[in-house]
Amino acid sequence: MRAPVLNLLLIASVAGASLAQAQTQGQTAAPPQTAAISPDAIKQREQELEAARASKKSAEEAQAKLKAEISSLGQDRTQLNQQLIDTAANVRTVETKIDEAEARLRALNGREQAMRTSLDSRRADIVEVLAALQRAGRRTPPALLVRPEDALQSLRTAMLLGAVVPELRGRAEKIAGELGELVALRKNIAAERDQLAADRDKVRNDQTRLTALVDERQRQQSSREKDLDAENSRAIALSRQVGDLQGLIAKMEQDLQSAAKAAEKAAEAAKQAEAKAAANAAANVKPGPNTFKDRSRTTPAIAFASAKGLLPLPVNGNKIRDFGGSDGVGGVQKGISLASKPGAQVTTPCDGWVVYSGPFRSYGQLLILNAGGGYHVLIAGMERISVNIGQFVLTGEPVATMGSTSQVASILATNASQPVLYVEFRKDGTPIDPGPWWAANEGEKVRG
Repeated sequence: MRAPVLNLLLIASVAGASLAQAQTQGQTAAPPQTAAISPDAIKQREQELEAARASKKSAEEAQAKLKAEISSLGQDRTQLNQQLIDTAANVRTVETKIDEAEARLRALNGREQAMRTSLDSRRADIVEVLAALQRAGRRTPPALLVRPEDALQSLRTAMLLGAVVPELRGRAEKIAGELGELVALRKNIAAERDQLAADRDKVRNDQTRLTALVDERQRQQSSREKDLDAENSRAIALSRQVGDLQGLIAKMEQDLQSAAKAAEKAAEAAKQAEAKAAANAAANVKPGPNTFKDRSRTTPAIAFASAKGLLPLPVNGNKIRDFGGSDGVGGVQKGISLASKPGAQVTTPCDGWVVYSGPFRSYGQLLILNAGGGYHVLIAGMERISVNIGQFVLTGEPVATMGSTSQVASILATNASQPVLYVEFRKDGTPIDPGPWWAANEGEKVRG
C-alpha cells in the first residue's frame, strides 16, 4: 500500500505546484498585491535582477575590449587578416566540436532510453526484489525510475547486510549492476551537456568577434573603394542580363571595372606563380601548409594548379552530392554539395579575387573567385556574403554565413532539411572535379 500512497503524494505535489503557478500567473494579470509576495520571492527577484545587471555589464565590457583591440589594429592589413583567419578557424573548430558532442549525446541518450526500457519491462522482478528489501528494512523502497541512485544504494546496502534472501541475491546483483551503469551513464550525459553549453558560449563569443572583424575589414575596403555601392548595384544589373555562369563570369570581367581589375591582377599573378612553381619544381621544393602562412600577401601564395591536396573545404559539413553525380533535377552535378549547420561560417578554400558577389538565378547568393591561371571557384547557397567585388581574399578567410535553410533551387527540390553549400571549380570556363584539390584529412587542411 505504501507505493500507491507515494504515487498519490507525488501527484498531489505536482498538482500543488501547477496550482501555485496558475495562481502566480493570475496575480500577474491582476493588480499587484504587495502582501502576497513572500520575502523569499522578493529575494529571488533581487538576485535575478542583479544577475541580469552583471551579465549586461560583462557584455558591455567585452564589447569595449573588442572595439579597443580592433581599433589598435588600425590600417595594418596583415594583423587584421591574421585575426580574421585565426578567429574563423576557431569558429569552425568549435563548430566541429559541437557537432561531435551532439552526436555523442544522441548516442548516450539512446543508451539511457534503452536501459530504462529494459528496466521498465522487468518491473515485476524489480518490485519483488525491492519488496523483499522493504520487508527486511521496514521502509519504503525508493522510486526506481525517478531516482535510480537511491534504488542502487538501497540494494547495495541490503546485500552488504545480507538482508536480501539468498535466492534473490543474484537478481538483486544483476539489477544493481544495471542501475550502476544507468547512474554512470547519466553522469556522462550531464558532463557532455555541460561541455556542449560551454562550447556554444565560446562559439557565440567568437562569432561576435568575427562579425566585428569582418565589419572592420569591409569598412577599410569601402574607404578605399569610393564607388563600391554603385559597382555592386551595377553587378546585380549585369547579372540579370545573362543566363548561365560562364556568361556571368565573362560579363563581370569584361564590363565591371572592379572585376576587370581583379581579373587583370589574377592573370599577372598567375604568370608569377607559374614561374615560381617551375623554379620550385626544379629545386624539388614541394608546397605545403606553410606556403599559406604569409598574411600580408596580396597575390596567391602558389599557382592554383600547384595547390592540389592542400585546400580546405569552405564549410563544416557532410558531402551529400559529388562531382559527376546526379544533381537531383535530371542533370549531372558540376560541383559538390555540402550539408552544413544553420549559421555555419563559410571561408575561402583558396586565394583569389572576388569577381562576383550577390544573388544569381537559381543559385541564391553566389560568390565567384578568380584564382588565376584560368581557374575560377564558385560558391553558392549562403544567406549572407561579407566581401565585395574586386577584393583579394586569402585561404581560410571568412567570406559568408549559411542561413537556416537551403538557398540553391536544385537542393530545395530534394527537401533538404539542412542548409547546403554548393562549390564548383572551373578551368577556362569548364567545370572540373575539385576532388584532387581538397586536403586529405582535417590535419592537412589549410586554415590560412
